[in-house]
Amino acid sequence: MTVQNLAPPATDPMMETPDEYDSDLPPYLFGDSNAPQDFPTVRLTGFFQADAVWFSQDSKNIQAVGDVQNGADFRRARLAATGDAWENIGYMLEMDFAFPGRPSFMDVWLEVRDVLGGNTVRVGQYRQPIGMDALTSVKELTFLERALPFAFLPFRQIGAMYFGNTEDERSTYAISGFRYPTGPYGGNIGDSGGYGLATRLTHLLVDNGDGNGLVHIGADYSYANPANNLIQYRNQPEVFVTEAGGSNVPVGVPSAVPPFVDTGLISAQDYHLFDAELAYAIGSFYAQSEVLYSIVQQRNGEVDTFSGAYAHFGYFLTGESRAYNRKGGVFGRVKPLNPFNRDGGCGAWEIAGRWSYIDLNDKSIQGGRMTDLTLGLNWYLNQFTKFQFNYIHSFLHSSPAVYGPVVDNSNADIFALRAQVDF
Repeated sequence: MTVQNLAPPATDPMMETPDEYDSDLPPYLFGDSNAPQDFPTVRLTGFFQADAVWFSQDSKNIQAVGDVQNGADFRRARLAATGDAWENIGYMLEMDFAFPGRPSFMDVWLEVRDVLGGNTVRVGQYRQPIGMDALTSVKELTFLERALPFAFLPFRQIGAMYFGNTEDERSTYAISGFRYPTGPYGGNIGDSGGYGLATRLTHLLVDNGDGNGLVHIGADYSYANPANNLIQYRNQPEVFVTEAGGSNVPVGVPSAVPPFVDTGLISAQDYHLFDAELAYAIGSFYAQSEVLYSIVQQRNGEVDTFSGAYAHFGYFLTGESRAYNRKGGVFGRVKPLNPFNRDGGCGAWEIAGRWSYIDLNDKSIQGGRMTDLTLGLNWYLNQFTKFQFNYIHSFLHSSPAVYGPVVDNSNADIFALRAQVDF
C-alpha cells in the first residue's frame, strides 16, 4: 500500500481453480492443450473493492501527520482482457480506474510457456518475484491491505522474468530483470542506471496436502540502481482512502490518508533488499510471516539500513482450510463449504490478527518507526464475494522528519469495512 508505486468460462461456478503462478489470472487460461481451439482467445475479467474508513487520533498523532478524515472510496476498480494468443502464448492487459491518474496500468504482459523444461518467460509489466505477501493476489488478502514492509518492494516494474516450479510442486523459483523505477503507464527512461533484478525461491518443508499440514519457507533478494538516483520509502497505516481532485475537501486537512512514515527522497546509488518467508497451515488455521532488510547506499557514501516485519494468522470458524497455491508459493482463494445463497448457507467466517512493523530511521534519514496491530473479521459469501472488517491500532513511535519536528509515541485507531466482488 505504498504511495510511491503508487478458453471459455466454465458453467459451474464452484469449479476447482487450477494453481497458477499469478492468482490474479482467471482459471480458464490453461485448458486441454490437445483440444482444437481458435486463436486468439479473450476473456473479460475484473473486480472492485469499496471501502469505508473511520479514524480516531490522539492529539499528538494529529500534530504528527494531520487530522486524517473519515471517508469512503473505491480502493480498486479493475478490468482486464486476458487469454491466449497461441497454445503456448498468453497475455494480460489490466487497467485500474480507482487510482489517481486513472486509468493506470496494472498487469500488462505476454508470456511464453514451456520454455527450457516447462518453465515460463514473461515480458511486460508485472509483480516482481519478491515477497509472499506481495505475490498474494489483492483479491485473496486476509486483510484490507498488505503489511507495512510492503513499502520496500519494487512491486510492479517493466521487464522480463523466467519462472517455474519443480515437478512435485514443492518448490518454486523465479528471476526477473527490470527497469527501475517504472511509472504508472509502464515507462522508464534514464542513462544513469535504471536497472534492477529480483529473485525468489520457495520450498515446502512439509506437504501433507491442504488442511493436513504444510510448512513453507522462502528467500528473496532484489537489487536496483534507480534511473533518477532517488529512492523513497513510505507507507500509510495499512488503510487508504482518498478524494481525487479534492474540490470538496476542507481547507487544511488531508485529501488522502498521508504516509505515517516517510524517508523523503534519498539521493541513492542503489539498494539491496533481503526477505525471508515462513508460513504454516493445518486444519482451519494458517499463519505467515516475513522479515525484510533494505540496505541503501547514498551517493554521498552513507549506507542506511531499514527494516520491517510482520506476522499474521487466520482461523475459519466454519471449518474451511486455506488452500495453498503450489505453483505460486502463496496462499490461494477461500472456497466456502456452504456458500450463502437463496436456499440458505452461512458462507465462510474467518477471524484474523496481524502484527506489523517498519523502521525507517538510520543515521541521517529519519523516516519514522511504526507498529500496527490489526484484528480482522471476514465473511466469504462465496468464492467470488466477501465482506471484510479491520480494526487497526497504529503506534507511531516517531513521526518522519520530512513533516517537521519529530513527534514521539502517538496513536491512531482505525475502523474499516470493505465489500468486494470479482468475476
